[in-house]
Amino acid sequence: MTTTATAEAAVNTVETVPSFVQDSWWTPDADAAASAVPVRDASTGEVLARVSADGLDLAAVVEYGRTTGQAELGKLTFHQRALKLKELAQYLNARREHFYTFSTQTGATKIDSMIDIDGGIGVLFTFGSKGRRELPNSQVVVDGPMEVLSKDGSFVAEHIYTRIPGVAVQINAFNFPVWGMLEKLAPAFIAGVPTIVKPATPTGYVAAAVVKAIIESNILPAGSLQLISGSVRGLLDVLDYRDLVAFTGSASTALSLKSHPNVVQGGVRFTSETDSLNAAILGPDAVEDTPEFDAFVKSVVTEITVKAGQKCTSIRRAIVPQELVQAVIAAVGKRIQERVVLGDPRADGVTMGALASLEQVADVRAAVQSMLDAGGELAYGTLDSPSSTAADGTTGVVEDGAFMSPVLLGWGDAEAEALHSLEAFGPVASVIGYKDLPDAVRLAARGGGSLVATVCTNDPAVARELVTGIAAHHGRVLMLNREDARSSTGHGSPVPHLVHGGPGRAGGGEELGGIRSVMHHMQRTAIQGSPNMLTAVTGVWHAGADRNLTVDTEGTHPFRKSLETLRLGDAVRSDLRQVTLEDITAFANSTGDTFYAHTNHEAAEANPFFPGIVAHGYLLLAWGAGLFVEPAPGPVLANYGLENLRFITPVAAGDSIRVTLTAKKITPRETDEYGEVAWDAVLTNQKDEIVATYDVLTLVAKR
Repeated sequence: MTTTATAEAAVNTVETVPSFVQDSWWTPDADAAASAVPVRDASTGEVLARVSADGLDLAAVVEYGRTTGQAELGKLTFHQRALKLKELAQYLNARREHFYTFSTQTGATKIDSMIDIDGGIGVLFTFGSKGRRELPNSQVVVDGPMEVLSKDGSFVAEHIYTRIPGVAVQINAFNFPVWGMLEKLAPAFIAGVPTIVKPATPTGYVAAAVVKAIIESNILPAGSLQLISGSVRGLLDVLDYRDLVAFTGSASTALSLKSHPNVVQGGVRFTSETDSLNAAILGPDAVEDTPEFDAFVKSVVTEITVKAGQKCTSIRRAIVPQELVQAVIAAVGKRIQERVVLGDPRADGVTMGALASLEQVADVRAAVQSMLDAGGELAYGTLDSPSSTAADGTTGVVEDGAFMSPVLLGWGDAEAEALHSLEAFGPVASVIGYKDLPDAVRLAARGGGSLVATVCTNDPAVARELVTGIAAHHGRVLMLNREDARSSTGHGSPVPHLVHGGPGRAGGGEELGGIRSVMHHMQRTAIQGSPNMLTAVTGVWHAGADRNLTVDTEGTHPFRKSLETLRLGDAVRSDLRQVTLEDITAFANSTGDTFYAHTNHEAAEANPFFPGIVAHGYLLLAWGAGLFVEPAPGPVLANYGLENLRFITPVAAGDSIRVTLTAKKITPRETDEYGEVAWDAVLTNQKDEIVATYDVLTLVAKR
């Protein structure tokens, strides 16, 4: 394999990775391009491209997002944005092989590329689904119940979420140029906030290739996505309280950005995901030849070698019982020797590729050397450059490639400061021993806050003590045992449903987390006013607001209205229906629910909650349905559930009940000829005392 890595001519002939700003592609002028940073193939050293953003008007980029991007995204509801993400995911999914070609040049194997590319596309699919299932088909999210602030109910309050009015600047790390971009883009887009992506220079050309496909798809609205390829020095100078920065990278860079006056004093929202000395703890029950021991060893090797160990979630500290330290080291070394083939990922049989750059290799080796100087020992592997022959487990390795062998460190002193403070961001992990479970918890916490930890045990008591001990120091904890070893997504795999982030050294922020991450891009605001005003703002009917009431035969029953004519506040109130002892007894006998409160007068009367025999709550619900239903075929297609059910006042034989049903929330489906309607249902007795409250959920035709 040949390389032009050292040829000056190559630097001057390759293209510059473009930026996509203000809905057009941009590259620097010739003078700026001449000083652009060269980017090389990680395996061969060949110059692939140059990167520079010199001369780019960053203030104009931000302003375009705040104006055009905000305006275009503001035309869409949460559901409409979610559908666009699903459409985009399908478009990109059909082009994965094209993206793999670029990814391979970063040193990524096919599996590495799948984690990055397929994983990123999977995030789009997930948010495309969750956005429609868990958010309203509107632009406002209600947070929590209404608070009544006046005796007569005319002054009420609640909290709402609305999108922030600026841009989301997303600064990503080199290790996941696609997943890192899409996992930040998805929740920002659902929220309705325009994105400005700044990928890391060594692998930014992969992100640019994906952005090129996104733009060609013409799926996203104008201004919703911009890409800056190159340095963004000065970008924080043009941000303010309207904007958000989501950073992934080193702790030192995060600290520098956090210290910017516009963050400290100007109110720029800042969240970061940074260095993390993640731990994996082997339980004392997980001795050799148990499924847990084998799963632990497999996990450690996977985390050292996938993406060549260049993952913020990789296991850096394997914390094991003191008596098992040597057994773990031997088993990990054996599995590496048997399973890992280092080399160019384009060569057959390669299972671990190069690091992202020669600079990265130098940084990792320097970190390992610092740990050796601080008392660590090479338990497996070497810092020497890998051989270029295939005989020793390598293939396609060349001198100009960014290759490094897997390294396992042992420590005579588990308290060594370097062990718990230095991270070698590559195929490197340490194995240390603990005395007892409290000692294991203490050692894990020495990392100063981490993204993820694994607890590997089949003993529930051990799992409980370890997890509760370390949870506050971690963003995620994986419990690994024989039951989930095959089905688990693994220690190092964040999933879009769960938060990705961690306290302390890990950055203190959160990404992903399903709809939680959408809320990161929104402002929670307390609103106060009358029930009518809250209804107008939120699109959800509030108790005390006006009703369009149908009584007896006067007016159109709400169940006869399609979504086209149904309005919030449309309601029906039934006549009273008396409950007899015979009704209660018949229900008890037919259902088998012969609980004493419904069948034994003396026992029921002795209960402080009941006046004697009372009607079953489910009998009242069934009667409630009979009181409000309109039986003829019509726009209401189906009842699919109840929510927020509460039984409040017992109903005795001789009492009567009526129901008031009000259209509370109307959610049309974008892709179907029907939608959901939530109805506020209130059962009251003959004294107008509230018997039960609940929401009835129905599917209703649009027309």
